[in-house]
Amino acid sequence: MDKKYDPATAIQKLEQFGEFGGVNPSITDSATFTFLQEESMIKTFHGEMEGCYLYSRHWNPSNKYLSEALAALEGTEMAWVTGSGMAAITTVLLQLCNSGDHIVSSVTTYGGTYAFLANYLKKFNIEVTFVNITDHESVRKAMRPNTKVLYTETMTNPMLQISDIPVLAEIAHANGTQLVVDNTFTPMIFAPYQLGADIVVYSMTKFINGKNDAVAGAICASKEFVDAISNVNDGTAMLLGPVLDPLRSSNILKNLATLHIRMQKHSENAAYLAKKFKSIGLKHVYPGDPEFPQHELMKRMMNPDFGFGGMIAIDLETAEQAAPFMERMQDKGVGYHAVSLGYFKTLFSNSGKSTSSEVPDEIQQEMGLSPGLVRFSVGLDHNIERSYQLIEETLRELNYI
Repeated sequence: MDKKYDPATAIQKLEQFGEFGGVNPSITDSATFTFLQEESMIKTFHGEMEGCYLYSRHWNPSNKYLSEALAALEGTEMAWVTGSGMAAITTVLLQLCNSGDHIVSSVTTYGGTYAFLANYLKKFNIEVTFVNITDHESVRKAMRPNTKVLYTETMTNPMLQISDIPVLAEIAHANGTQLVVDNTFTPMIFAPYQLGADIVVYSMTKFINGKNDAVAGAICASKEFVDAISNVNDGTAMLLGPVLDPLRSSNILKNLATLHIRMQKHSENAAYLAKKFKSIGLKHVYPGDPEFPQHELMKRMMNPDFGFGGMIAIDLETAEQAAPFMERMQDKGVGYHAVSLGYFKTLFSNSGKSTSSEVPDEIQQEMGLSPGLVRFSVGLDHNIERSYQLIEETLRELNYI
């Protein structure tokens, strides 16, 4: 990634004062807004009036503040915030695709995304071809004249593969296709838009917010695209209404200011665990390991200031072995046996039985997802050595090492 682009500094440069000089922007909890002249309301309805707010399903000042910060994070012209990560993903795909269109997607992706692509889009006669996103020849072969979207995650869930964004952008754009990238696992570490992606989506529930107290999503894109999804006549976001509550926007905006510090600590702790797992011969997956298949690729694309991320996985081979391991880790205080990620405590789950359970077993097998894969979202533990000792103790008690 071009080191001249610094997302943390871009956010820090924003000056968003409250109405009365508060250091935080004022929270606007109004659902609707008044107009002094009828003409202003009419122009706002038609998108011809700058600086006016119509109705909070369309725009809200608090959501606008957060959107500006997210655009700064990604280096896009604009952003739009939604009520969930899935709302961001589905809004983008439904805006870009019509009946009869085609999507090429990484087969290794979040289970909810997979289910939407594989099952729900059939209602609209939108076809989807799933590919190994690291096999660029397969990606090229999957493209069709009616392919409108090439979809991937920068770091895929749950196998942590790294997508080569510049190459995928080249493939997509040569076909007249939009590259949409979910960057939920790696905010600040990667800036997909800077690398060639057209649209970047997030589940802000995860690292961006970092507290697991809100469900939210984001779409970072061009002004043209954000204007299109918010258009009162045919905009997907405006008409389907996946709006984010302004109180949540305000909270997430404040949490965004510490994202750079949190990502550094998540990465530091995950790297420590990876090193320890390697020392005891435990089969694990971590992009920061020099032996990881896309390690050098990640180094070429990443911002090294923020490390290799807080996601790591270990392979216990079977779900029957994974279950007691996770239950005992929770009992010992390693963290929580729970889905989601980006929390200040470590979270762990068996991916094939939880966040990837929507993916059929035969597809899980084809993509190489072990039934015993335990995915960790490593927390902000001050004493990560203690956390490791508890993990190792659990492994030994179960005779796994």
